[in-house]
Amino acid sequence: MTRARQDRLLGLLTRDGEWATAASLADVLGVTPRSIRSYVTSLNARVPSGAAVESGPQGYRAGPDAAAALRAASSMENGTPRDRLHTLVRRLLDSDDGVDVFVTAEALHVSPATLEADLGRVRSLLGGTELTLERSASTARLRGTEMAQRRLLSRLAHDEMDAGSFDLEALRRTLGAESVGAQAFGPFKAELVSELGARGYFVNEYGIGDVVMHIAIAADRIARERALETAAGEMSAAHEDLAALLDRLTLAHLGVRLGAGDRQHLATLVLTRVVAPGAPAADDVRARLDPAVERAVREVVESAASEFLVDIAHEDFILRLALHVQNLQHRAREQAWSRNPLTRSLKSSYPMIFEVAVYIASGLHRSLDIPILDDEIAYIAMHVGGRLERSRRADQLLTATIVCPGYYELHELLRSSVDRSLGQAIEVVGVETRVDPDWASIDTDLILTTIDPPVPGERIVRIQPFLTDADVDRVQAAAARIRRGRRLARLRAELERYVDASAFVRGLDVEGGESAIIRRLGGLLVAQGVIDEDYIERAIEREALSSTAFTDALAVPHAIGMTATRTQIAIGIADPSIPWGEGRVQVVALVAFSEADREAFQTVFEQFVEVFSERESVQRIVRRATDFPAFLDELVAVIDG
Repeated sequence: MTRARQDRLLGLLTRDGEWATAASLADVLGVTPRSIRSYVTSLNARVPSGAAVESGPQGYRAGPDAAAALRAASSMENGTPRDRLHTLVRRLLDSDDGVDVFVTAEALHVSPATLEADLGRVRSLLGGTELTLERSASTARLRGTEMAQRRLLSRLAHDEMDAGSFDLEALRRTLGAESVGAQAFGPFKAELVSELGARGYFVNEYGIGDVVMHIAIAADRIARERALETAAGEMSAAHEDLAALLDRLTLAHLGVRLGAGDRQHLATLVLTRVVAPGAPAADDVRARLDPAVERAVREVVESAASEFLVDIAHEDFILRLALHVQNLQHRAREQAWSRNPLTRSLKSSYPMIFEVAVYIASGLHRSLDIPILDDEIAYIAMHVGGRLERSRRADQLLTATIVCPGYYELHELLRSSVDRSLGQAIEVVGVETRVDPDWASIDTDLILTTIDPPVPGERIVRIQPFLTDADVDRVQAAAARIRRGRRLARLRAELERYVDASAFVRGLDVEGGESAIIRRLGGLLVAQGVIDEDYIERAIEREALSSTAFTDALAVPHAIGMTATRTQIAIGIADPSIPWGEGRVQVVALVAFSEADREAFQTVFEQFVEVFSERESVQRIVRRATDFPAFLDELVAVIDG
């Protein structure tokens, strides 16, 4: 457990790339600041330079050798319980007759009692794999189909990999360093991507690493004379072409010939997880779609557009998403889920988009009976985000006035430079060429001036007549400050309406988990007549779909559907942090929205998450919020900056 927490600490510091105090890190990990200091000492001892983690007045941050320290932890052969567990699973998979507990314990340099405990952990890994662990005296063996055994190897490989990203070293640890499936994969992947592009496919780089992993597992199993059974059913021409391509590449790079069953299985994975046809016409897409899938997607997208007031009900979006969902059906049948390395960042950076994706996933689950995991929801979120980015309104740009006293065409050149360098962020709506403009009458969001104003202001940015990179950076920073200030000002106004002392709790009991906390906070809103018991149950159901821990400190449980009599937020403060989903949080905000406040949903939801994404702000609020007035004071102070 200690080593796992050390690894998680290093992962957090590497991911954030910023200074963090021992207290804030302790809250995330659920330990004491003293433990954090001990973990840092151990992490630095992993590398000769001692520079895995840097220390300073501001706390800790990842050092130049952080990646090396992570690799050092994972390369210790059978050095950790996880390494030993994976070695044990490989031995079970490789032996039809099973393994002897006493012989295996001696080989792994552990006691028989420790190996028995490891077998218990193996059983916990088997859920959903259709495998069983049988015991006969001192012999343990796995029973199940070859596909189920590969599914277990896939699970182990993902357990070794960071956030779903493909990692060749992790694959080698899972399959064994000498496995044919863990060799020569750089050239294999490069040629596969090239060949797919030549055939007119768009390649999903987030998914191809996962498929490469499955190909590696297949090659390893075939080399051990454990090929899949013969193929079932006929393949389309495109399917046959990809099957032949994969057979050729595995033979050339791995020295393995694929049988009919493996050719069909791996070609299906490529078609449903890695590629999409290049810019097909709508009629071509519809011809490949199951009408039931298209109908289900259309209905849930139109419902989501109405529920969240988002512009996604476009024909091209519906057809593209329907094709994705149809592929998802194929993956679900084989339990071959796609991993998405962006899941965590999408959830924390774009909570509103992720929430729309959860709503769509929930509707598809009801209509098509597809179980949809967090990583698959993240892919739907990427579709939603792409559509919203394309339909973003021009009026979201900040307006700007350029103040540049006239001298030949100098002001025209400056405006052209601003448009070219900053056109995605601001829109120039006026140019003042007088040396003494009426500053008070300029009402744009920003003023970009080549002369000093009489009074400096937050929206005034001094720039050079010939725009420099430093000028561009200053303008972008000012634009970001103004946007954030406006967002948080809206949040402050909304929050003061939606929170009150009667729905505030300091101290949350972890017994009973998330459901008990949701019921406790929900009970406060039921007592006010804001929601009913059904809303609480639906909030628990929503939590089961995908954790609402959008940051390392904040969970925002809520039900799907805006059915509250009025909008209200129940706040719970936990100090120290409490488990929530796969992480830990310190603030739980049960949100109940009414139909009348539909337009405020995005403001409150996204900006509330934004406030609690800053670790130091969270610490300030949690430490000082001893009661409701103090909580509101600290929250407003953080918002006001």
